[in-house]
Amino acid sequence: MNCYLGIDIGSISTKGVIIDENNCIITSAYIWTEGDPVSATKELIELLKKNLNCKYVVKGVGTTGSARKLIGLLLNANVIKNEIMAHAVGTMSLYPDVRTILEIGGQDSKIILINNGIISDYAMNTLCAAGTGAFLSSQAKRLNIAIEDFGTLALKSTNPVKIAARCTVFAESDLIHKAQVGYKKEDIVAGLCKSIVLNYLNNVGKGKKIQEPIIFQGGVSKNIGVLKYFKEILGTEIIVDKNSHIMGALGIAILAKKNQINKTYDLNIKNTKFLTKAFECKGCSNNCEILRIYKDDELIDSWGNRCDRYIKN
Repeated sequence: MNCYLGIDIGSISTKGVIIDENNCIITSAYIWTEGDPVSATKELIELLKKNLNCKYVVKGVGTTGSARKLIGLLLNANVIKNEIMAHAVGTMSLYPDVRTILEIGGQDSKIILINNGIISDYAMNTLCAAGTGAFLSSQAKRLNIAIEDFGTLALKSTNPVKIAARCTVFAESDLIHKAQVGYKKEDIVAGLCKSIVLNYLNNVGKGKKIQEPIIFQGGVSKNIGVLKYFKEILGTEIIVDKNSHIMGALGIAILAKKNQINKTYDLNIKNTKFLTKAFECKGCSNNCEILRIYKDDELIDSWGNRCDRYIKN
């Protein structure tokens, strides 16, 4: 029986799913990237293999996320696509009538607008990580609260304080000030959740026509405090799927199935040597930063060059 692997490699977390011919998830996994996408991918695949029956053969591999090109090389993926496409395809496979996708991940956030099954518009956050999962985690640590308890604590608040969350530095200063003057912890947490929603809508969602059905996904979608304020501010129901945190991986697995080639993939990469070596080319005034990529000591690609000097033929 054929199956298809999709991996979403983000800066904070790495997600993977294996689907069957009907786009049903056979197995999935979610782990921390910890600054090493190659090691995270190897660990992820070992977790997926444990729950994969030997009757299945992998006929397609897709990668998405910030390290999609690097991991695509490692796995010889037949599809490498950006997160916008992957999230849209994954979501529409479960909710074909979706009009708006709200997504907040570890380091970035995005909004995707869909009209008649086609992406009509999208936007992503800037380089600032204010209002993302990493931002929430750092504030939870500062307040000595488990991130898993963040949303539950926010729901206990009856008076969320105003937190300036448009900038990470300002938000932390504001949070410290509010704590020092005596605001309750649940009110500060609720204020953070609400400020994340306002920041998202005023930046990522600025000028966008948000229409129902609305799907909220990404790791932050599991935070019931943030979900509450999205519903409250938008004044409408918002859907959070049980697999909202792996929707990008699902989407890229579906794309790998649609664009499969006549090939069977071997997932035994645990002992594969995959190295990158960087240097600065002095061949001209451009001083290009070249990244050379080796798989089992064989050069398979070079990135960063502005001429054909280091192109891998």
